[in-house]
Amino acid sequence: MKVLVVEDNQGMRRMLERTLARNGYDVVSTSRGDNAIDLIRNDTFFAVISDLKLPGSDGLEILKEAKKADERTITIIITAFGSVETAVEAMKQGADDFLTKPFDSNLLLVQLEKGRDRYQLLTEKVLLKQSSNDMSQMPVIVGKSDSFLKALHQARQVGPLDSTVLLLGESGTGKEVFAKAVHSLSPRKSRHFVAINCAAIPHDLLENELFGHERGAYTGADRRKPGKLELANGGSVFLDEIGDMAPPLQAKVLRFLQEKQFERVGGNTTLSVNVRIIAATNQNLTTLVRQGKFREDLYYRLSVFPISIPPLRERTEDIPLLVDHFIKCLMIEFNKKLRVLPKAMERLSAYEWPGNVRELQNVLERAAILSSDGVIRPEHVAVRAIRDISDADLSDLLLEGPLQTVVDKARQIIEKRMITDHLEQFGWNKSTVAKELDINYKTLLNKMKQYEIGG
Repeated sequence: MKVLVVEDNQGMRRMLERTLARNGYDVVSTSRGDNAIDLIRNDTFFAVISDLKLPGSDGLEILKEAKKADERTITIIITAFGSVETAVEAMKQGADDFLTKPFDSNLLLVQLEKGRDRYQLLTEKVLLKQSSNDMSQMPVIVGKSDSFLKALHQARQVGPLDSTVLLLGESGTGKEVFAKAVHSLSPRKSRHFVAINCAAIPHDLLENELFGHERGAYTGADRRKPGKLELANGGSVFLDEIGDMAPPLQAKVLRFLQEKQFERVGGNTTLSVNVRIIAATNQNLTTLVRQGKFREDLYYRLSVFPISIPPLRERTEDIPLLVDHFIKCLMIEFNKKLRVLPKAMERLSAYEWPGNVRELQNVLERAAILSSDGVIRPEHVAVRAIRDISDADLSDLLLEGPLQTVVDKARQIIEKRMITDHLEQFGWNKSTVAKELDINYKTLLNKMKQYEIGG
């Protein structure tokens, strides 16, 4: 962790440099207050240790600038001219401690160690990390089908390594759960796992989300903001739906993957962090490469170790296991007993699940809410089973050629029917339909265009 020492007494400055370096800190030092302010504006420091009386700018100015640049920074004022009034003023300005010379260097180290805890807590606050999200534990992954177990085995193989992982699969198949599993199996498991949905954040804001910005980078940027890559230092970053990332940003992500370095938006200082990248997409990246929508060099950097997660329709034997798992979770959440009648299970097993595991989870939650006595019946399961698709719907389907081609065509017919039905049911409110089908709004628009569904 980087510490800035601001002290005009050369002997004291050298002593602090040696003490901090021996205890594992990366030390930057200067004898002038104005130089310190320039350093603070162009770099990120875990702590700033500053004398009170300095040439250029005094310690209180440095303290104010440090807190303005990054509220997480631990600030400690040291001075040979200590007084109650000075200490009170320093604390009002946000100083974390005030030491009067001469002082025991061990006391300074204790204060820095305490500061680590505060720094970590503020970082977690910025990341919106939930206290219940214990990434040191392997997330629950349910399934017994061969294709699913193959994907799980691959995750266990690559987890302990530091290789970049690319998770491939449709929306709702559990790519983020697999990403968390890879993280929990790695030496980074006690550090942050940060997920970023590249499709959910507008392109002009995604760069800022990843890399952060400097003060004055744009209107309203009144202070420096660290990005998710910087905040996740030492941990893992999950880039979900990376196929939706704009080409200009793809170039910057490629550079980061190659060099582990970047600049904040509006800045020219090169920063280095140590994070593992786990990416995911529901799109065919090789097709996007051929279309010129995705960089080929970035694709090869990301696909060091690809893992394909099968859709739920290809592992129907896992549906009863998943239902049992989700029902147990819902019983705890709703504090009531639940059971699924065999006819309801038949309906669940007969459905195609275009929204995959996520859709199954949502359907079960809705069914549990609708069931007043805890018994989930067929009428509580709000899905359209395959058997409900009429022959007229399948009139364009030719049962000849490769099996996968026929299956893909059947899936498209079903997708078109479901999207059309939902649009009519909800008055062509696309946002509501996207939520009901548990798909991304952009995905819905793309599929409406693909199937020529107007409205």
